Amino acid sequence: MFGETLTAMVTPFKGDGEVDWETVKHLTEYLVQHGSQGLVVAGTTGESPTLTFEEKVQLFQVVKETVEGRATVIAGTGTNNTRTTIHLTREAEKAGVNGVMLVAPYYNKPPPDALYYHFAAVAESTSLPIILYNIPGRTGTNIPPETIIQLSRIPNIVALKQANGSMEETSIIQKNTPLDFYIYSGDDTLTLPFLSLGAEGVISVASHVAGERISQMISAYKTGDVKRAYQIHLELFPLFKGLFFVTNPIPVKGALEVLGVIPEAILRPPLRSPTATEKEKIQQMLKEAGVLPA
Repeated sequence: MFGETLTAMVTPFKGDGEVDWETVKHLTEYLVQHGSQGLVVAGTTGESPTLTFEEKVQLFQVVKETVEGRATVIAGTGTNNTRTTIHLTREAEKAGVNGVMLVAPYYNKPPPDALYYHFAAVAESTSLPIILYNIPGRTGTNIPPETIIQLSRIPNIVALKQANGSMEETSIIQKNTPLDFYIYSGDDTLTLPFLSLGAEGVISVASHVAGERISQMISAYKTGDVKRAYQIHLELFPLFKGLFFVTNPIPVKGALEVLGVIPEAILRPPLRSPTATEKEKIQQMLKEAGVLPA
């Protein structure tokens, strides 16, 4: 439905902190041409906490127009306010996106029945397909397997981005959800293990710089060349880990600057740009992964 290799796209900024719309278009084009079958816009990697409502809507529009049907566009519309999430989801639908991703409400830590109500209410407000996003390390709330299984029975809740690291919970979900309910790894290091559980693919950070090889890994596994998939996983594993040596998306923005894809790795406060020492580490990491010439 959405593709196998989806990129959780960063949001480029100018030196004054404003969104760099020309670089948004350039990055979109770059990702589509380098292995991304789908783009997730205004998620955590896109610094959603510091984007305004209006900026998010404009991002959905600009990326959708730039893609021109060559990849799916998934709008990150989840917030910790159900009414705001519904409003943003409706605006995303007007922008013509292919689906939305809803993160578990963060900070306010709703219990399972309230989580169900939140997601069900958003699903009822839109005809768009929905990806649930479970990342308790960021939100403080793990969506229990039982709640995900219950939500999977709602027709337009069609997928899960699973980033809680639990193979056990993912197995329970896979066993008890419909065949057309897709699971995506939310952690690059776990993409290959998740494929063994029947996952569709990954919503990736590393695909900003290694999208084609990640796509090759997924394709190799699904066509039965498990050894090749395993080899690519091991080759890229240091990169998968290295892109999180400091808070995401600091390293991946630094990597995109090193590669010349974006002019400068600028982040909005309270995050910061990578230091000179961190950029040296990123450059070495890219060389070791074969992304940059040694």
